[in-house]
Amino acid sequence: MNLKPRWTLEMLTIGLFVLCTVLVLLLLLIKPALWPLVLAVLVLCFGVLLGGRYRLRRWITRWITGGNFENSRAQFGLSALSQPVALLSGETVLWYNDSFREQALAGQDMLLARAAKVLPGLDLTQCRTPEGQLLPCGKKVWHVHCSTVPNATESMTLLVLSDETALRAVETEYKASRPGYLVFLVDGYDDVFGDMLDSERARLLEGINRVLEQMIGRSTGFLRRVGTGRYVAVVEERHLEQFAQRGYDVLDKIRALDPGANLSVSIGIGRGAPTLREAQDMAVHALDMAQGRGGDQAAEMTPDGFTFYGGVSHGVEKRSKVRSRIVADELVKLIKEADHVVIMGHRMSDLDAIGAAEGVLRICKICDVPAVIAVRREATLASTLIEALVRAGQEGDFIEPRSALSIITQKTLCIVVDTYLISLVEEKDILDRCGKVAVIDHHRKGVGYIQKASLVCHEPYASSTSELVTELLQYVGGREDKPTKVEAEGLLSGIMLDTRNFSLHTGVRTFEAAAALRRYGAETERVHALFDVSMTEYNAKAALVEAAEIYNGCAVTISGELSPEARVSVPQAANDLLTIQGVQASFVAVQVGSGVNISARSMGEVNVQLIMESLGGGGHQTMAAAQLKHIKPQAARQKLFEAIDQYRASQRQKKNSAAEDKD
Repeated sequence: MNLKPRWTLEMLTIGLFVLCTVLVLLLLLIKPALWPLVLAVLVLCFGVLLGGRYRLRRWITRWITGGNFENSRAQFGLSALSQPVALLSGETVLWYNDSFREQALAGQDMLLARAAKVLPGLDLTQCRTPEGQLLPCGKKVWHVHCSTVPNATESMTLLVLSDETALRAVETEYKASRPGYLVFLVDGYDDVFGDMLDSERARLLEGINRVLEQMIGRSTGFLRRVGTGRYVAVVEERHLEQFAQRGYDVLDKIRALDPGANLSVSIGIGRGAPTLREAQDMAVHALDMAQGRGGDQAAEMTPDGFTFYGGVSHGVEKRSKVRSRIVADELVKLIKEADHVVIMGHRMSDLDAIGAAEGVLRICKICDVPAVIAVRREATLASTLIEALVRAGQEGDFIEPRSALSIITQKTLCIVVDTYLISLVEEKDILDRCGKVAVIDHHRKGVGYIQKASLVCHEPYASSTSELVTELLQYVGGREDKPTKVEAEGLLSGIMLDTRNFSLHTGVRTFEAAAALRRYGAETERVHALFDVSMTEYNAKAALVEAAEIYNGCAVTISGELSPEARVSVPQAANDLLTIQGVQASFVAVQVGSGVNISARSMGEVNVQLIMESLGGGGHQTMAAAQLKHIKPQAARQKLFEAIDQYRASQRQKKNSAAEDKD
């Protein structure tokens, strides 16, 4: 039987006590007259043990841990070490030196106690690694290493402790005092303040200055205005953590200065950089990301990636036609420098992607440069538009993505429409092989975007990519150079798809683009025909709507794999679910191969972009999607529910913080 040292000692003590009791009883049976004497001796011994047990125990402990115990040279050498050292038998403390008693035990004696009681949190497995274990214990922090010698009956372990309390305190202070860099930019400064009276402009600017000064004034950093509507600040890491915990509530405070003025700021934050210059670069990069996601939010960049705060308000149209003209001129220049142009959208392309691609193709034809649209015609949601273009004699405009690789050279230009994510393009190899890349997109920017683009036309305030392409077409060529009737109807169908027939995410520029397409010959009756579905698609949509369940104010449908011709029913079902009373957002998840694709829609009260981003997707506040790889539908359902719960919890937390600030 393998007994611990402490248990062996206790069993021996109990055995001796029982033996002594038996001997005393036998003595009393033989000599009853000795009973008073025996009783007096027992009372005296009990009193001595009770009064001097602590001294006795301390003396025994010091004798065991002293240098002469068993005349051990090894123990004598360890006892003189300035570092705390302890010897364990199994997990029982068998011996320790004076330094261990004074530094780790504060002068107390805990011989034969369990190691977990002496050093709470001790992990011997981790201590045996070369890195050891960093162990906070009381007011000190120990770096613990150990070496174990296996034994036939019980393993022996030598613990060596190093006091790193002061070092860790310096490390903590160093990390907390590292400088972070913040860049503040008033969104659409010229659009917001352009038509204001000087007095009104001064009032709002003074309000912005006051809010930012109060924010930075709570820290040890400083704030400086470096341009029109642009500020920079340098703040210690400890205060950046406080700002992050409050969700950068400065966004709400600036928005509340004048709700009618659509006033907002974007914030770029650089944290955790080795140098202040690198922190500045990270902050500028993060600001670009915040602007690309629609503004009115904070983007925090660290060596581990991005974290976003805010972004709960609706995007307000803040675009200039001057920029559209500049982008059009630059795009024409890139096209004319190329030997071929390959245009592609996202996987499972929709009417907006194909409509915008046809619009860009028309620009290439105006420039007299060969161009094709790379699309998987067996995996698209815009088959009706493609068929209409083919019937109009444009069969040669389309090519399979893999077939396009053979015509690509270093002078080939790739134009990506309706997506900015590398992971979502029709064919990643096309991106890698083309010498130059241009991106035209309206989705809010997220992690994983195309970084090597020579031209980026990214406007999150636009309703659709088709709207952006329509504007570019107006600045290319002469009066006689215009889209065909079918191409104009394709562009209009893309706008109608993403705005849900002009009911969501529309601005003045949206209707101007629609009016231009109407002048090009687009007929709304024929455009509506592009949205017609087959009986198979209609039945699939009805089944998805019928299978929906209500969860936390959201309609959720989880389905197995659909036939390729019925996949167009997924976004349509998500749209139809929004018409149910009490539904603030809808999510339709369908198995595709070994993964699950989720289509999300809302009327604006729920930001489905944030929910989809937590699952690795993205999109707009009212229209987003995500693709989950290598997962079953029921597991995807659980992940979706967790993402919805997380979003709802964050919204409640923001409301509570706002109420506390108001009080």
